[in-house]
Amino acid sequence: MEKELNFAIDLAKKAGEIIKANFVFGMKKEWKKDNSPVTETDLKINQLVIDSVKKEFPDHKILAEEGSDMSGNGDYVWVCDPVDGTIPFSHGVPTCVFSLALVKNGESILGVVYDPFMDRMYSAVKGQGAFLNGDKISVSKANTIKNTIVGLTFWKEAPFQFYESEKILKENSVKLINVLSVIYMSMMVASGEFSTVVFPGNAAHDAATVKIIVEEAGGKVTDLFGNEQRYDRETKGFLATNGILHDEFLRIIKESMK
Repeated sequence: MEKELNFAIDLAKKAGEIIKANFVFGMKKEWKKDNSPVTETDLKINQLVIDSVKKEFPDHKILAEEGSDMSGNGDYVWVCDPVDGTIPFSHGVPTCVFSLALVKNGESILGVVYDPFMDRMYSAVKGQGAFLNGDKISVSKANTIKNTIVGLTFWKEAPFQFYESEKILKENSVKLINVLSVIYMSMMVASGEFSTVVFPGNAAHDAATVKIIVEEAGGKVTDLFGNEQRYDRETKGFLATNGILHDEFLRIIKESMK
C-alpha cells in the first residue's frame, strides 16, 4: 500500500493548496438540492482526484461527492470528499478538510484526511495504525461519557433523525459541538480529543476515511445501529467512538429515535 498511500498524501497536499488559494470572503457558491453549498473549489478538487486516479490507477473507480467515475473493472474504489466542511469554508471559517479513502470490496483499507489550514495530515493503512504528520495517534481512554466532547450534527433532510439525543447527552454532562465538518470532528476522535461523533447522513464520502483512521487509532466505527457496513455505497449514518463508550452511545441513539 506504500504506492497508494504516497499517491493519496500527494493528492491531499495539492488539494490543500487549492483550498488555501481560494479561501476568501464573499466566495461564490451554489446551493444543491439537499441544501448544501458547492463552490468552484469543490468541483476543481473533485476533477483533480478523478483525473489523477484514472492516470495512476486506470482500473480503479472513483466515488466522489461532486461527480464520480465508476468505469473501472477492479475491486478498488477511491472515495473522496473534496471539501468536507464547505459551509464554513465558503463563509470564511477555516474548518474543513480534504478526504480520500481507498475501499476494496466495501472495506476501507487506506485513508488520508488533510486540514490545510493547520497543516494536519492524518493517514492510516489497514493494520498499520493511524498517524498525524507521521506521529502515531490513539483515541481517548475515557470510560464515562461525562465531560467528554461529542460531535453531533442535525439537518432537516438527514436520512436519520435523533433530536432527542441532544437532550439526553446534555443531561449526562456531555459537551456537544458541531463545526459543520463531520470528518474534521472524527479526526478529533482519532486524536483522542473527542470521545464520539454521531452522523445521520448516508453518503460514503462522509464516512470512508473515518472508518479506517478512527479504528486504526484504536476506536470503533459502525452504522447508527451498531452494524458493520460497506463504504462504497450509501451508508446508514455512522457512530465513531473511542470504542469504550460505543455501546452506551448506541443505547442513547436507539432511545432518541423512538
